[in-house]
Amino acid sequence: MGIRSSYYTIPKLLRLKEKFMAQAKQGDTVNVHYTGKLEDGKVFDSSRDRHPLQFTLGKGQVITGFEQAVIGMNTGESRTVNIPMEQAYGPRRSDMIVTMDRSQLPADLNPRVGQRLELTQMDDQTILVTVIDITESRITLDANHPLAGKALTFDIELVGIR
Repeated sequence: MGIRSSYYTIPKLLRLKEKFMAQAKQGDTVNVHYTGKLEDGKVFDSSRDRHPLQFTLGKGQVITGFEQAVIGMNTGESRTVNIPMEQAYGPRRSDMIVTMDRSQLPADLNPRVGQRLELTQMDDQTILVTVIDITESRITLDANHPLAGKALTFDIELVGIR
């Protein structure tokens, strides 16, 4: 009894190697599991308890540093990357903070500090803002991403490439 050499031909082995050793490159659609952490180690998001994140490399669907970390990874490979704020959500911008009269809000809206609101702009595009201060007559809203100004660490596992 022996191994039949005709079962795994060279072309079949090469295709298997290609399938399992493919490196992620621009234009590939990838599936990754990730855990995102702040500098103090606090986890802010993870895909581990749900489906992997799917995105296409080069389409700008994820932050720059995350995308760059996945390029060149092999299926099944894991890595930890530190992403500076410039390659994540950028620095916090003071021009993204606005104070307005509460009378401009719907009368039935009772906002609270920390609440996220969706606002429709003049061009009908929506933006998410965070309420950061409230007085009797004024409300201050912050349109910065909640992770702006922060360096991030991600544990990434490349689950698949299409």
